[in-house]
Amino acid sequence: MTGTINTTGLPDVAEIRNLKVRFATDGDPVDAVKGIDIQAHAGEVLAIVGESGSGKTVTANALLGLLPETATMSGAVIVRGRGGETDVVHASPAKLRAMRGRDAAMVFQEPSTALNPVYTVGWQIAEGLRAHADGRLSKKEAKAKAVEILRKVGIPDPNRRVDDYPHQFSGGQKQRIVIAMALVLNAGLIIADEPTTALDVTVQAEILELLRACRDEFGATIVLITHNMGVVADLADRVVVMLRGDIVEQAPVRELFANPQQDYTRELLAAVPHVGQGKSALAAASIPEPLTPGPEPVEGTPGASTSSAAADEAPAGSLIVARSCEIGYPGRFGRGGVVAVKGVDFHVGPGEVVGLVGESGSGKTTIGRAVVGLTTVVGGSLTVLGQEMKGVKQRQLAPLRPEIGFVFQDPATSFNPLLSIAECIAEPLIVHGRASSVAAARARVDELLDAVRLPANFGDRFPHELSGGQRQRASLARALALDPKLLIADEPTSALDVSVQAKVLDLFVQLQAELGFASLFISHDLAVIDAVADRIIVLQRGRIQEQGTTAQVLNDPSNAYTRELLTALPVPDPVEQAERRALWQAVRRG
Repeated sequence: MTGTINTTGLPDVAEIRNLKVRFATDGDPVDAVKGIDIQAHAGEVLAIVGESGSGKTVTANALLGLLPETATMSGAVIVRGRGGETDVVHASPAKLRAMRGRDAAMVFQEPSTALNPVYTVGWQIAEGLRAHADGRLSKKEAKAKAVEILRKVGIPDPNRRVDDYPHQFSGGQKQRIVIAMALVLNAGLIIADEPTTALDVTVQAEILELLRACRDEFGATIVLITHNMGVVADLADRVVVMLRGDIVEQAPVRELFANPQQDYTRELLAAVPHVGQGKSALAAASIPEPLTPGPEPVEGTPGASTSSAAADEAPAGSLIVARSCEIGYPGRFGRGGVVAVKGVDFHVGPGEVVGLVGESGSGKTTIGRAVVGLTTVVGGSLTVLGQEMKGVKQRQLAPLRPEIGFVFQDPATSFNPLLSIAECIAEPLIVHGRASSVAAARARVDELLDAVRLPANFGDRFPHELSGGQRQRASLARALALDPKLLIADEPTSALDVSVQAKVLDLFVQLQAELGFASLFISHDLAVIDAVADRIIVLQRGRIQEQGTTAQVLNDPSNAYTRELLTALPVPDPVEQAERRALWQAVRRG
């Protein structure tokens, strides 16, 4: 597909012509990019979107010449900057090194792996300056520039924090530092590869504001690689949609969202979860009786409940009941412990899905781990399936294990890579004496694979042979192997493409309706919670800020923090998203 016409009057900062990328494998070669044309105009944000395997990250890496040795590249990839014009396909290693950082820079998806843990952030920022200064920059000057750029990207107290190490910063701050490394040499082209995927919605909104400032204040052209159409609507000027190595559509952002021309683009947009389209919409339309008695609103705070009310009104047979529950971690080397969850009260009734939402560090994963006995209850009470978890011994937990399933955030690391999918799913059946061997468990494994909409022959594959969405379906099958009464789902869709996420959420809702298990569903995304939850608990810094039915919390939030979470969540509509961005900024100021 041909590119777009440049109407700025300035030369394109980057230009890709008939780019083809082929990877050599042990089997047949893989054509990852199949002859595409893209132009990045000066001063714009160009979003390249698509699912995993679409070729978008390969295209981004091609702009910097970062493809592995197994890749063969043809066509033209031109980057223009202060050093003139660089043809990445044919440039020498020395010319590529000179171009990187000076003319084009990368903001990687995972800042924890992009930053070296043994060097201070100031040293790492200054490293790029020294590499391009040819000895003309003193250490003092380099450090001063590092402090200046940290200040510009919003790191507080940069004079002190320039000497801190990456582990001393939060996830959002680490992403700001990676952006600072890209900006410090005033590169004209910044390639941002999924820069907000692992971030909470409020931190994501802050990073998007910073990237917008990179364009507006620093004059950078940004190539944004993402599968999040809400992020595209918030930040992009123009959009390129890729599928299996080809461009299927490209257009200005408002035009593409208002009138997508291709079925694939329409499917991507339709798959984005949107607050107000899930259970909150159903509840608002029909006002049904809740599945279990919900907490009564406190007078003057519609939709909210006090913590104590939530626990005191726990219905008979509740699978989880927390009363003034405190959960903590022991200290090390004689230091005092840390109380991560501070006096929370809530319940999960039979057959109920309760969404636990909050930012990183809010304590939501800590609660999920405490439910299965992996973190310590240090105060109050937490009862799970009738067992008091405060002071519980491991032998007392043994009878509970078959009754609780756990779906982990990243199935790639929760599966043993040396075992087949069938062996992974059969493992809990064998451990708990429900089957004597994998062969004996195979009928049940095939039944579970069918339940999660996977072919039975997938049981013979290994985890690396499945896509992310397929692995997460297999993870769900393993969690359901023992017919648990309670399922803990910890961010089970956060690493998935938007269309795969939609399918996994639909599957979760169907299985929960069919099997009737209760669930504590943990997420930082209120739109995901809206798709599955009957009630919502909002956590901040270890305390419950608000809880109530999904309709109450999402349609009429009483707490300022809940309102900030809602307004920070991007929606796949550029016009509406511009309004929501202004509202989010007002909420933050207010």
